[in-house]
This record gives sequence, C-alpha cells and structure tokens, in this order.
Amino acid sequence: MKIKAAAKINLFLDTAGILPDGYHALSMIMQSVDCFDTVRVDRIKRKGVRIVSHSDTVPTGKDNIAYKAAKVFFESTGIAPDGGVEIEIEKNIPMAAGLAGGSADAAAVIYALNSLYETGLSRIQLCEIGEKVGADVPFSLTGGTAFCADKGGVIAPLPPLKKCFIVLCKPDMGVSTKSAYKQLDEAEYLRHGDGMNMLYAVKNGDFEMMCKKAYNVFEQVIEVPMRPHIKATMKKHGAKIALMSGSGPTVYGVFADRENAESCAGELKREFSEVILAEPCEKSLKEII
Repeated sequence: MKIKAAAKINLFLDTAGILPDGYHALSMIMQSVDCFDTVRVDRIKRKGVRIVSHSDTVPTGKDNIAYKAAKVFFESTGIAPDGGVEIEIEKNIPMAAGLAGGSADAAAVIYALNSLYETGLSRIQLCEIGEKVGADVPFSLTGGTAFCADKGGVIAPLPPLKKCFIVLCKPDMGVSTKSAYKQLDEAEYLRHGDGMNMLYAVKNGDFEMMCKKAYNVFEQVIEVPMRPHIKATMKKHGAKIALMSGSGPTVYGVFADRENAESCAGELKREFSEVILAEPCEKSLKEII
C-alpha cells in the first residue's frame, strides 16, 4: 500500500525537565503541513526488512528509522512474518531539517503494517509503538494540530488553525537531534516559553496571541548562521511567526495571505535550494488509492 506522510512544524517546543527514564519531558504544540513523503509498504516472500529509494541521500539499511519502525512493530505485536517487508520511500520533506521527515516515514510504515497484517491496533496502540521509535512518531500517526507532552506519546488534539500559509526554508546544513538534546543538557541557563498562554491561544483560536507566544527552546543552543537573515526576510514580507522548527535548521514563516507568502518564498528561493510553500493540514497520513 502507498501512503502520503506529512511534515510537521513546532508552533511551540519546550522542555519541562528530565523523566525518570532519562529522557527529556517535552511540551509541544505541533502542526501538520502539506509537504509529503510517499511511502510504499508491501509484503514480499524474502525474509527481512528491505528499504528501497531512488535517492542516494536516503539510507537503505538499519540506520533508516523506517527500518526501526518495522522491527519495533513486529516485536511489539509478536508477529513472526511469513516472508518480509519492502519499504520504498520517495522523499520530498527535507532531511535532518526539524520537520519530522523520518518520523513521518516511520509512522507510515507502522500504519501500513497494521493494515497489511490485519492486527487491528487502535490509534493509541499504534502511538505506543511509535513512541518506542521516536518522539515525533506518535504525532506523525495522528496529525493535525495537537498538544504533545511527555516523550511525545501524550497527545491532545486541538482545533485546526485558521486559514494561513507557511513558508519552509532549510539552509544548506543539517542538525543531529541527538546532538541538539546534548547541547540542551549542557546549557547553563535556558529561558522557557509561555506554554500555558500558547495552549490557551491555540485552543481558543486566538491567532494573534498564538503568533506572539510561539517559541522554540532549541533556538538558544543550536547555531544556524543564516537563521537571522531568513527570519528578517520572512518578517519583511509580513510573516506573523518566524521560528525554527524542531531541532532545526529549518525556519518557517506563517502568513495570513498567500500573496505575501509567495513573495517571501520567491525571494528566499534565490538564495536557498530548499524552500517550500505549504498550508496546514488536518491529517498526517493519507492512503493513495
């Protein structure tokens, strides 16, 4: 089966301490956007998990999170598959970008295997499997607009954003999520965002307050040399929010009207190779007939 898997942005991202298992406690408001990878998952006769891609930048071995997702699915369900699984990934979401492209692919694999093996798992059970794979995978199984906490597995849906347009701009660099969290741990002091008022704003559709309270704790520790320039360009074109997504380096701008978003994207494309004009979407996974 084929699935379109959406990217995400973080409207709010903060940490709230360390959990007993050593992982960071997260406080996030996440939004799916209509930039999609396409993931095909099929049962095959040959045993094992096989990753296929026509892009040299996509890993096809055990270091691909989609491979991990399949392994964790089988371990969690106790299924001993008769044969194996082939996973083909067509990338459109920039990689190592803070847009959950890998997590989106992993979510698509878990969703597809639940269908192909007729395991009948609930969305909550799928998210429990996803949390074992990565912090953004449960949201990538759910999508829309949501508050996410703990390690990403506690999810509360929120009302959809009002009609707006989102420009994604990834500078020519990548950020390791593991390294980003290490830098958070080593920071002597971190400012924290106003999570309660941000949650109130999104829940009640207060777009102006949401734009004022949008926040990403990683901006204090992750060095992205072009970030100030990208933000300034977005603000010049009328962006209501200009913020880094996830652990970066992608910066996104939220615009109230398409014309300003298009003019911003046009200017940024003259300097950066990965610029995408997107809109919010209410689902992260969509089957392709």
